Amino acid sequence: MNDEKYLAALRTYWKTHRAFPALAKLCDVLGLSSTSSVFALVSRLSDAGYLERQDGRIAPTKKFFARPLLGPVRAGLPQPVTQEEPELLTLDDYFIDEPNRTSLHRVKGDSMKDAGIFDGDLLAVEHNSPTKAGDIVVAYADEELTVKTLRMTSEGKYFLEAANVAYGPIHPKSSLELLGVVVSVMRRVRR
Repeated sequence: MNDEKYLAALRTYWKTHRAFPALAKLCDVLGLSSTSSVFALVSRLSDAGYLERQDGRIAPTKKFFARPLLGPVRAGLPQPVTQEEPELLTLDDYFIDEPNRTSLHRVKGDSMKDAGIFDGDLLAVEHNSPTKAGDIVVAYADEELTVKTLRMTSEGKYFLEAANVAYGPIHPKSSLELLGVVVSVMRRVRR
């Protein structure tokens, strides 16, 4: 078994348990017969940047969660395959700019379908971010939470607009509080 297969086993274990067992118990997880083999593997994976030691235990690094970003794939006619070294990318790197100011929200409903936001999608919402008319926002309109496009009337009053003609605009009667700006939409296509 090469280090990639051990790394895959560690990722699978982490996904299930959100922690690693003591180094001695990693023998069973990895199918290794001695703790010296585990120590050597952990040392190699640490040198490669996948693991780090914290308080006598091992912990994953950002690189541990990174996935290869392969070349572009056409949605039109097929293209020849290129053999380039893939870049490593985490989903946080791609979807989230400000991790300390970002929350995730699951969409319920179809009022934003024409903006490409569908029921079940996951939104990355950045808080305390400058907003302007035209931004898709998560907001409290009269104390009810919704995702809509922020718009402004000719009189300078903000309102919320759906991206589905079946829904009318929301002109708050008492209050409009912006929770944040939608910066990313994530969708699973296979469950």
